[in-house]
Amino acid sequence: MPLIRSLIYSLLVVPITAFFGVLVCIVAPLSASVAYTIIDLWRAIFLKGLVAGVLGIRTQARGTENIPAEAVVVLSKHQSAWETVALQQWFPRMVFVLKKELLRLPFLGWAFAAIGMIAIDRKAGKDALSQVSDQGAERLGRGISVIIFPEGTRVPPGQKKRYKPGGAHLAVQAGAKVVPVAHNAGELWKRNAFIKKPGTITISFGPAIDATGLTAEEVNRRVESWIEEEMQRISPHRYRHGAQAS
Repeated sequence: MPLIRSLIYSLLVVPITAFFGVLVCIVAPLSASVAYTIIDLWRAIFLKGLVAGVLGIRTQARGTENIPAEAVVVLSKHQSAWETVALQQWFPRMVFVLKKELLRLPFLGWAFAAIGMIAIDRKAGKDALSQVSDQGAERLGRGISVIIFPEGTRVPPGQKKRYKPGGAHLAVQAGAKVVPVAHNAGELWKRNAFIKKPGTITISFGPAIDATGLTAEEVNRRVESWIEEEMQRISPHRYRHGAQAS
């Protein structure tokens, strides 16, 4: 059954995403507000129709009361493609920090560019950090949250990579609050896996961290500590012998 569900999902997701991607490209230069409304509709169809309806994947959210009303820096665990869409439910006016190669993707990449996602060259070092800081502060100033995956890539459940300081640096420079996010999407939706398993994904939002007066290192350390401790509560079976670093 998961194979059939995954096949139906794959047949539907491309044309649906292409259709809405083209709409966003057309509308975004004229009205960002309308473009976000189109994205909201696409997200609802994707999560309720394709993910929940077709794949049978539900969501259990914890700590939503921790999400501030203003624009924030979101630092999230990254395990699958699921969270790149699902996070938008709680941060509907947002941009992601992503690698610039993604802008070349047909339809989806074009929509990323049209809506103003922050695309960086990960090999650029300090220049990339400066780009995140400058563009991120501008987006936050316009009431748009910035979502960053501090480990930089998708990491399987139970493992972790070094938490990079870009998101924490942005929060300190902009005087913004940081919301740490933990989830176990990779249990059902593995990286590059065709077959997605039905079940329930748990996503947890930590208490907002006010970066005012803190260093980027302090913010990053607090974020990493909360996320990794929360991951052990969400997926305890992955940590029986300790988290694996990679």
